[in-house]
This record gives sequence, structure tokens and C-alpha cells, in this order.
Amino acid sequence: METSFYILFIVISLIVSINNLRQKQNPLYLKAFPYYLCATLIIECVGFYRWSQKLNTTSLYNFFGLFEFMFYFFLLHEIIESVKFKRLIKYFFIFYPALFFLNIFFYQVDGFASVTYSLGCLMVTSICIYYFFELFQSNHSVILIREPAFWICTGLLFFYCCTFPYFSLANFMHNFPSIIMNNISALLNLMNSLLYSLFTIAFLCRIRIRKSM
Repeated sequence: METSFYILFIVISLIVSINNLRQKQNPLYLKAFPYYLCATLIIECVGFYRWSQKLNTTSLYNFFGLFEFMFYFFLLHEIIESVKFKRLIKYFFIFYPALFFLNIFFYQVDGFASVTYSLGCLMVTSICIYYFFELFQSNHSVILIREPAFWICTGLLFFYCCTFPYFSLANFMHNFPSIIMNNISALLNLMNSLLYSLFTIAFLCRIRIRKSM
């Protein structure tokens, strides 16, 4: 496993996102982002420290995965406009935690909760695809480069589509050659860096640069 350089991108994204707390006109999901990123930074630092000390991090990331998807369900619920689809996402809030606890207590007791994590990946990806469908069916024009939801959903869709194969097969990779694991680690670092970079763009895209006379 290589150094998690994407932590630097989380720090940058967190610093930029704090500005959203000052903007009263920003939607709720943007104002909630600094708290999520702060929790993410803490978990990643603790996880990296435990890994450097040869300590187990499976339980830490299992429960962080639950927190991660619950936040993204909330975020996407705020972004989606369809009342019916919003109702569907509310069901995710109920059933996903229930499936998660059933999984870690009765099925994947010792290892990484790949079943429920993979399910969360599919749920988030499906909602993001619906967001783009809803966006392109919209009756009013939207300037995409100035739309935070566009950048956020793009980041989530790209990240979970690219990393889904790894997370779904994570428990079967313990005996892989080190060179393969190093390449996978580098890819995950790259995908995480891209994800948090797109989050940062989402926080900055509404800032207007005024030209001085």
C-alpha cells in the first residue's frame, strides 16, 4: 500500500468547502459538506496511522462506509427533484443500515463488508445516473460548469464505477502479488484524488471573479 496522498486533496476540499457555511443562499447539502469532509479526514488519518502500525482497519472502514453512503443518500436526496425518486431514496435510509448490520453480524463477520459496500456503490451510481437523466430532461437551461450538483454527481459516478470491481472483490485479494496490490493502491489514490478535486470544483464553481477597473 502506498502513501495515501489523496488525503492532501481532502484537506484542500475541506478548506474550500468551509466557505459554503458563509453563503446563506447555498443549498443544505453544500453546507453539510464541511462536516462530512472533516469526519472523512479524521477517519483517513486514523486509518493510515493504524495501517502504518500494522493494526487492523477493517472495522473502521466498514462503519465509515455506512456513514459515507448515508451522507451520499442525503446529498442526492437534496439534489434530485423527482418526488417519487426522493421517496425511493428515503427507503434507502431505512434498508441500507439494516442490511449492513445483518451483513457484518451474520455473514461477513470478520472481513471487509464487501457485499453491502458494493450494494451502496450500485445505489449511489443509480441515483447519479437518474440525476443526469433528470438534468437532460429539464425544461429550463442549466449552466453545467456553474452547477455544484453536476460536479458532485460526476465525481461520484466516475469514482464508484471505476472502483466497484475492487470493492466487490476486496476479500479475495489477500494473496495477490505485491506488484498488483501496489498498482491497485495507486489507482485508488488516483480515483480518490479525482473525486475530491471534483468536490472542490463544486464548491468553487459559483464564485464570481470580478475584474477591477
